[in-house]
Amino acid sequence: MRYRVTHTTHYDYTDTVTLCHNEARLTPSSEGRQQCGRYLLTVTPTPKVVRERRDYFGNRVTYFGVESPHSELIVNMVSEVLTEAAPTQLQLGAERPWEEVRDAMVRGDEADLRMMQHFLCDSPLVRTLPELAGYALESFTPGRGIMEAAMDLTHRIYADFSYDSTATTISTPLSQVWKERRGVCQDFAHLAIASLRGIGLPAGYVSGYLETLPPVGAKKLVGSDASHAWVALYVPDVGWLEFDPTNDQMPTEQYIVLARGRDYADVSPLNGVIYGGGPHTMEVSVDVLDLDAPV
Repeated sequence: MRYRVTHTTHYDYTDTVTLCHNEARLTPSSEGRQQCGRYLLTVTPTPKVVRERRDYFGNRVTYFGVESPHSELIVNMVSEVLTEAAPTQLQLGAERPWEEVRDAMVRGDEADLRMMQHFLCDSPLVRTLPELAGYALESFTPGRGIMEAAMDLTHRIYADFSYDSTATTISTPLSQVWKERRGVCQDFAHLAIASLRGIGLPAGYVSGYLETLPPVGAKKLVGSDASHAWVALYVPDVGWLEFDPTNDQMPTEQYIVLARGRDYADVSPLNGVIYGGGPHTMEVSVDVLDLDAPV
């Protein structure tokens, strides 16, 4: 699939901002089943300083600083991405019992396994809870294949929790999501990550986009797509297996990876500091265009 992704964030301030420093993780990744071609980040007002780097997890990060007074800030990223389905051998290589993966993470001393230790520990927005470990073990029964077990956990989260865009915010603790059984894709990804880490399996957070299709006969609205989040489980000698508990499936070529980290705090599309500004509003618009779709 070939896509053009347009992601626009518009901040409107009640008072003048005299200076702002920001980091943007808005450039899609180029790895595995996905390659990012052309991309262009534009910021209004024009930044005085723009720099690019890679963060600890390999994500592309653009730093920009705006030093002119402004009452609104518009950040627009347009990128072109080529995606493919996950390789079949990736799934076929994940039939081993899940306990073997857990034990390999404990014994492993290779560089890649040491790197994965970060995905076993608590992170800023994901704290392991005993009840979540117990919840995971209902799927990860003795000797069960890791992929089958992870798909079962994905299905149970989908069935047991309700999607409710008004139920949580970025600061809602995972314990509340567990108790109230409702949330959004970010919450369900965090829930799956905490469940997997609770039984000794390395799990990470994937941010990105999912192409949405309009009802039959209807025209797709520009800006009607949205950012999405799902979970990745690391299997030694295989790689990352991805699961989407919000939609009860493994990601397909319609999923576009933006960034990877331990949880949302590692991959926030925009973060920074401002001087001044007062109360403000923020609007986000995302459009995922299939470049090969009939006109």
